[in-house]
Amino acid sequence: MADKPSAKRWLPLEANPDVMNQFLWGLGVAPHEAECFDVYGLDDELLEMVPKPVLAVLFLYPLTKQSEEERIEQDSAIKDLSSEVYFMKQTVGNACGTIGLLHAVGNITSEINLVDGSYLDKFFKSTAKMNPSERATFLENDREMEVAHSVAATAGETEASDNVDTHFICFSCANGQLYELDGRRAGPISHGASSTSTLLKDAAKVIQKIIQKNPDSINFNVIAISKKTGELE
Repeated sequence: MADKPSAKRWLPLEANPDVMNQFLWGLGVAPHEAECFDVYGLDDELLEMVPKPVLAVLFLYPLTKQSEEERIEQDSAIKDLSSEVYFMKQTVGNACGTIGLLHAVGNITSEINLVDGSYLDKFFKSTAKMNPSERATFLENDREMEVAHSVAATAGETEASDNVDTHFICFSCANGQLYELDGRRAGPISHGASSTSTLLKDAAKVIQKIIQKNPDSINFNVIAISKKTGELE
């Protein structure tokens, strides 16, 4: 059963790597550990330009009548895979950008070091044993994250408005599988085998199929979260 949305609505995050980097770095992802980058296209040549290894992919797409009908129809067939991957529901309006980032970081805590005692360090330790709905409630009542999100939402290049028709989802690799993580869905969706070396290309294939269903829209954006290496520093 779908979680009931709360009356609480945040301003949406802009699909802007600089905004997301400052947001994540301020909450406990050390700047030398990971960084967000724009993905300028989904063909192999442009994917190769993205710094590797890619640990997670955020995808912004337009919400349409067709996409919403498909989501509702497909949710009934989604298996409960929440024990295999860090996943949380979304009950706060326009929180999809923050939840996408939490999905990303929550599934790479073994790949990057969070600052000890930081917000994210405490958040994931506090929610580790919670189910997806309990994590949603925890976030909904978390004033510190609400303030941090608000600061990030007003730091973008465009004027923030809570009237949006786009949505963020996250693609992450866990236990050798590519997962699509969307807090508005019934649960995580597995898209088959993947690894950190193929995550970006694997996610790009799924993203291309979504884009093909909305050929007239330009409201798409792909952002990769890459692990920092000596070459990137």
